[in-house]
Amino acid sequence: MIPRPGDVVIVDGKASVQFADTRRLLFRVISVGSKPTYEGWAWLQGYSLNSAGEAIERREIYVQHAGLRRYQSHPGGNKERNR
Repeated sequence: MIPRPGDVVIVDGKASVQFADTRRLLFRVISVGSKPTYEGWAWLQGYSLNSAGEAIERREIYVQHAGLRRYQSHPGGNKERNR
């Protein structure tokens, strides 16, 4: 998946080894970097989110597109869904 500004994605070990194990995070994308990278990878700028969906830290992360999953919040509880 190639994220767009406004998307909230799940970043874990599938997207980058630095987020393996318990270092998974929810990330709201504000921009996709234009820096040249390896095929299938991108620099993302955005905010890491807490469990309530509030921004807690602005970050720039380097991730593999194929490992990103879009986060979907549903009424009655938060659930993730692959797209």
